[in-house]
Amino acid sequence: MALTGRKITVLGAGIAGLAVATALARRGAEVAVLERADAIREVGAGLQISPNGVAVLNALGVGDALAQAGVRGREVVLRDFREGAEVLRLDLSSGAGDYYFIHRADLVQLLADGARAAGVQIRLLHDITGLALDADRAHLTTAQGAHLAADLVIGADGLHSVVRGVLNGPARPSFTGQVAWRALVPAKGPVAPVAHVHMGPGRHLVHYPLRGGEVINIVAVEERREWVDEGWNHDDDPDNLRAAFAGFGAEVPELLSRVERVNLWGLFRHPVAPVWHQGPAAILGDAAHPTLPFLAQGANMALEDAWVLAACLAGHEGHEAAFAAYQAERRPRTMKIVEAATRNARNYHLRFGPLRMAAHAALRIGGALAPGGALKRFDWVYAHDVAARHPLIAAPMP
Repeated sequence: MALTGRKITVLGAGIAGLAVATALARRGAEVAVLERADAIREVGAGLQISPNGVAVLNALGVGDALAQAGVRGREVVLRDFREGAEVLRLDLSSGAGDYYFIHRADLVQLLADGARAAGVQIRLLHDITGLALDADRAHLTTAQGAHLAADLVIGADGLHSVVRGVLNGPARPSFTGQVAWRALVPAKGPVAPVAHVHMGPGRHLVHYPLRGGEVINIVAVEERREWVDEGWNHDDDPDNLRAAFAGFGAEVPELLSRVERVNLWGLFRHPVAPVWHQGPAAILGDAAHPTLPFLAQGANMALEDAWVLAACLAGHEGHEAAFAAYQAERRPRTMKIVEAATRNARNYHLRFGPLRMAAHAALRIGGALAPGGALKRFDWVYAHDVAARHPLIAAPMP
């Protein structure tokens, strides 16, 4: 069943919001996206879009734009922190499909372009601060005191989601004892399309190229007791980043010497929301299941959510049955992803020297005996194609 003529309001013009808006519009819905900011502007830094996310972007009609804006990843290389000795090499070209490194702003822009092309209205300066639900309508209140009504409302409004709060009550995140820095530095000459992960005691650092290899994205994580706010907009002194990774070798010192501006944020563990829908409202992406960055699946899970939610709404007679089917399919998978990301953090940060050496030796031996075996362990993540499971029966484009 197409959604022709169905009026749906999406809160948030991020990855989840723009993706679900496009997926709904391509099935015939009349979709409006309400965004609190005054523009869709550059925020954040690099993202990794794995084959499961690429499948959704292809289905949304923005696969060519992704190929132009992103860097197609060739390998992920795990390295020991001291001299950069290789521990394990993952050949991304031998996996389930294409893998891309892309700036978050570039991904949001290509999704916004795709949404507008599908007929989605993106309305800026709509800061939704209140939500009330009855059986058939959602009633929204803006920061300016205006009141809006919607037949269906989809909360893609992130970590501090208004919709999640109404469905589940106040969130109670806990500090993980980890902080992360993000930085971009200009490249010096050609850069291979490879993600490098330097693993050390209580910390690790990842870097990979963006924007045709013109810049290098750096993400560095450190375990510490001091609490730091969530959100990546907190400026920090680059010398603090350099001091935290002073013991790292290989290309890390030279890369960090080029950092002129860096953002720091605290990593918090949020429970996966127990309730994803009520009446005419549902949530997806970070509003439903904030994910630590150690499996590079936050954006990919948002894309999967978007496609499945739109498919369920198109495939069920009533929205309550559709939302129930969506939660039943997505919640177990996202919980498994969240748990796997948490385990990865521990594996990257082994502090006890002999244990770290033994673990790295086991990875080296495993990689030598079965070169493709390590990547196959991620088939449950990368080979999961929600677009193939829920093929699009498109409504006529506007």
